[in-house]
Amino acid sequence: MAKTGVLSSDPTVRAKAVELKKELQRLVRTIVDDDEYSIHAIDRAKDALCALRGLIMFNKRSSPATFKLREAVPCPEEFKCPLSNELMRDPVILASGQTYDRPFIQKWLNAGNRTCPRTQQVLSHTILTPNHLIREMISQWCKSQGIELSNPEQCGREEGITEAECDRFFSLLDKLSAAVPEQKEAAKELRLLTKKVPSFRALFGESVDAITQLLTPLSRCNSQSGVHPDLQEDVITTLLNLSIHDSNKKLVAETPMVVPLLMEALRSGTIETRSNAAATLFTLSALDSNKVLIGKSGVLKPLIDLLDEGHPLTMKDVASAIFNLCIIHENKARALKDGAVKVILKKIMDGVHVDELLAILAMLSTHQRAIEEMGELGAVPCLLRIVRESNCERNKENCIAILHTVCLNDRTKWKALKEEEISYGTISKLAQDGTSRSKRKANGILERLRRAINITHTA
Repeated sequence: MAKTGVLSSDPTVRAKAVELKKELQRLVRTIVDDDEYSIHAIDRAKDALCALRGLIMFNKRSSPATFKLREAVPCPEEFKCPLSNELMRDPVILASGQTYDRPFIQKWLNAGNRTCPRTQQVLSHTILTPNHLIREMISQWCKSQGIELSNPEQCGREEGITEAECDRFFSLLDKLSAAVPEQKEAAKELRLLTKKVPSFRALFGESVDAITQLLTPLSRCNSQSGVHPDLQEDVITTLLNLSIHDSNKKLVAETPMVVPLLMEALRSGTIETRSNAAATLFTLSALDSNKVLIGKSGVLKPLIDLLDEGHPLTMKDVASAIFNLCIIHENKARALKDGAVKVILKKIMDGVHVDELLAILAMLSTHQRAIEEMGELGAVPCLLRIVRESNCERNKENCIAILHTVCLNDRTKWKALKEEEISYGTISKLAQDGTSRSKRKANGILERLRRAINITHTA
């Protein structure tokens, strides 16, 4: 059934719309089907689409004569958005002082840009302030031309932070330099805001020195009296919330005091603070550049110490952070130097977070020093037992991968592998029933053991 609406109310307007649609269809077909289409075709398609949109937006209650008048009378340049080159319906002022139409400048900012499109000035903030004067001037001009100007609320305005919320945000940052009671109040509110409202996470990254201001209570703390535990917890948790926002990861990690304060939190914070500090390091280390920066800071030592303590609330976050950091080779060497293998093996033997820790151990096993330490610490019998008894295919796969590397690099462990195979057939079973990777590693071990037997018989 045909829909009735603004374009069906007048034959002239309807005919104009049909003509524009046909032109748009032809141009779109040319652009889609012809690899040699021109920029001119795109521009013409855009013009046709804008004209069709104009019919709907500006002619709901206008006569055909009004539309013809609008076509004939050009829009004043000062009423056009510099980004869209169209009449602004919700003019807003950027930090640079330039005025844009809200949907277009919001799209520019959402893409991660922090400069003014017209002046290239770096923005001190991304608050958009309504330009009521220009709005009123545009409204008067539209009335004089018989054009209906839609309300800003109808222009597809994207959800963001209001001017009042932004003022509150900067007020809270200022309080972080005040006395301790005000600091605690501000830190707690910022923690809640960045947890519940993603726009506030983005605002931290878009506001100059906001992250540095957040750290003020911790960086200015008197080392003798120490920071208040609740205040430290709220600040560190706010950092965690910020680091979830992808655009913030690099900025947060590269803010000079962030990693040292996270290290301090790992050593001296409440259990929740220490857990959230580890979670922040895990989140930040999603970027390879951050893995390098964080690894160089010496953070692996307090992470491994916290793993050794073994508090149930911290284990998963700490293991995740260590795993992420050790993806790059130089951090593996740092983890080994800081005693990772001994701590991880002890936890695995105690049955603590075996899944996560085996994954780390498998990653570290590509380093020769790790193989030597595992041999000295009795890792082979432990790993063989897990392969034999575990129902987890991933754990079996990690164990056999480690054992394969041991087999290739440490001939003194062949005897233990051979005895396991004779007594239980552990490796043969995995070669038959394991995952494709497990089968490959298990068969590699069996082949190596067979060669060793043949060499012995020949000798």
